[in-house]
Amino acid sequence: VTTYSSAGLKKLIGVFALVLGFFVLKAVAPGYAVEGTPVKYDPESTAILMVDPFNDFISDGGKLWPMVQESAEAVNLVSNLKKLAEGARSKGVQLIYTPHRRWRKGDYENWKFLHRNHVGSAKLQIFAAGTWGGEWHPDLAPQPGDEVAKEHWLTSAFPNTDVDYLLRQHGIDHVVVVGLTSNTCVESTARFAVEMGYHTTLLTDAVAAFSLEEHKAAVELDYPRIAHNVSTVDEFLAAVQ
Repeated sequence: VTTYSSAGLKKLIGVFALVLGFFVLKAVAPGYAVEGTPVKYDPESTAILMVDPFNDFISDGGKLWPMVQESAEAVNLVSNLKKLAEGARSKGVQLIYTPHRRWRKGDYENWKFLHRNHVGSAKLQIFAAGTWGGEWHPDLAPQPGDEVAKEHWLTSAFPNTDVDYLLRQHGIDHVVVVGLTSNTCVESTARFAVEMGYHTTLLTDAVAAFSLEEHKAAVELDYPRIAHNVSTVDEFLAAVQ
């Protein structure tokens, strides 16, 4: 009969737990989509949530462009967002722009709990209202029929805005979250959407982050665990029927 010391037994139990956890994860994570969820999108009940396509983010000369440039160019972000927006409109899919707060003088003064994003925004005057940096990228500006939601103050587009109200007024139950950044505003918005009962899709070639490493971590590790479906721009547009 094999006997184990207390330390040896704990180690054996730990190894067993890791192996069991691996097989459990494989069982509940069948790939880039939840098994049995629809692969087709009804344009009347689907919306694109376009997160923060500002000049400061994705235009040459923007304050944040040097930080997102590598990952944005790696996925052809601007051209893919343009293709997505034009293709979605042509198919009757609703676009809702979900902008970050455009910095204004006095923002965040005397706030009780400042987040690092608030500090950075105030210091650099990110997306400042009335400036070029706070305007939409010229290829990605809202068009007639698009909605522009109230500005969000931190990462998710849902809290303290009218995004949920706009979605419900348009009869939307499927959302596709795209824009910037992969692992902050896009991911946070997607998490909220799932929790609020929306079928949520993330597109790996329509998002970018402050580094390629952060972007890859988001799309490869987080997105499959968060969204109902993870896809690409071309795959999504082909599935709109």
